[in-house]
Amino acid sequence: MPELILSHQIITPQDLEDIYGLTGGHIFHGELALDQFFTMRPLLDWARYRTPIQNLYLCGSGTHPGAGLTGGSGANAAREILKHLKK
Repeated sequence: MPELILSHQIITPQDLEDIYGLTGGHIFHGELALDQFFTMRPLLDWARYRTPIQNLYLCGSGTHPGAGLTGGSGANAAREILKHLKK
């Protein structure tokens, strides 16, 4: 199998921060620690995708359910936006 590897690349957390602007090199927008689960992601008062800034919603990997390819954060944010528009 090793002969099938044509090249490799090592990307460090510092590279992720410098090249892609990922603070601390966190690909999932912060640590998945106890203070970052569910209603505390990304911040306690912003956990429902709305922010204190009128009409600004969050839907990236910093929101629940976090990073990944499921699109869950975007779907949840869209639901919150639709609720807001119906009022």
